[in-house]
Amino acid sequence: MAKGGHLLRVSKPDTRKMKPMQHILLDTDIGVDDALAIILALNSPELKVEAITSVSGNVHVDLCTRNLLMTLEAMRVREYPICAKGESQPLIKPLVTAAHVHGSDGLGDVTRLLTTDGSRLYPDPEPQLAAMAAVDLIIDLAGQYPDELILVPVGPLTNIAKAMIKHPARMRRVREIVLMGGAFETYGNVTTTAEFNIFADPHAAQLVLDFGVPITMVPLDVTHQVILTGKRLDAEIGERDDRLSQFLRDATRATMEYHQSHERFYGTYIHDALPIGLLTSPEFFETVEAFVQVETSGDLTQGMTIADLRSERPRPKPNARVCVRVHAEAFLRHFFDRILR
Repeated sequence: MAKGGHLLRVSKPDTRKMKPMQHILLDTDIGVDDALAIILALNSPELKVEAITSVSGNVHVDLCTRNLLMTLEAMRVREYPICAKGESQPLIKPLVTAAHVHGSDGLGDVTRLLTTDGSRLYPDPEPQLAAMAAVDLIIDLAGQYPDELILVPVGPLTNIAKAMIKHPARMRRVREIVLMGGAFETYGNVTTTAEFNIFADPHAAQLVLDFGVPITMVPLDVTHQVILTGKRLDAEIGERDDRLSQFLRDATRATMEYHQSHERFYGTYIHDALPIGLLTSPEFFETVEAFVQVETSGDLTQGMTIADLRSERPRPKPNARVCVRVHAEAFLRHFFDRILR
């Protein structure tokens, strides 16, 4: 009640214009771009991050799990989402990593940084993990949110495939899978034909594509359209000296130096943030339906994703939507508006 005894009129929100909350589970092999995806997801009001699960990929799952908790610590998250450790090895092939891109710790070598007194600038965080393994947590949440849960795998698909093998009935109630992976009309980033997430566990990727759950793929064709340069990062952060801003500078430095050496630009791709942007701002993206398959056995083409994306060609019944274009500048503005808010 307002002063003077008059009732204070409060307008109710127009629920017709409000988007329903999207329940998501992030499954990640946390390297630098994965950390940025986590920050974006947790700062997106359209999303409820029910859990984050780790998996071997950019580095071994032990380091990925630590990197997950370290990223949450850098954000000063008040209430952690449920976090669980996932699979350490692909379904069939030996483990490959990308530490040469993401640093030996997978997070831009931030664990090597020291303060003036010689202590670590980013010490190992206190473990805050679920008692159950990632595969079981994925299955459990698919049961808690039937026809609602969106899986967002931004690493190899090992955890997702194993959950499908272990409890297919429950996993068929997943609403959608929005993944970062694949390369169609561009070169791969681990071989000339394969993108890393698919290459790291091609058998898991093919199993997921065959499973029948709606899938949207955000491949290198699109993620290579968005480059975060060091100059842009510095300009956006400006004079901010908070913990997260420092973490953003420190974690991205090694990958920016890698791309300076290998691709002649000082910056980095933020691959894994794009599936988050697709969920919150689909108007930035263009997709086409396609029948996607994965090469699982070729000596030169293992991990290659194959689909005919030409609209004028007759195609088999699609099993996925594939992103083909993104409004890069609009996405970058959206990205910084969220992570630095």
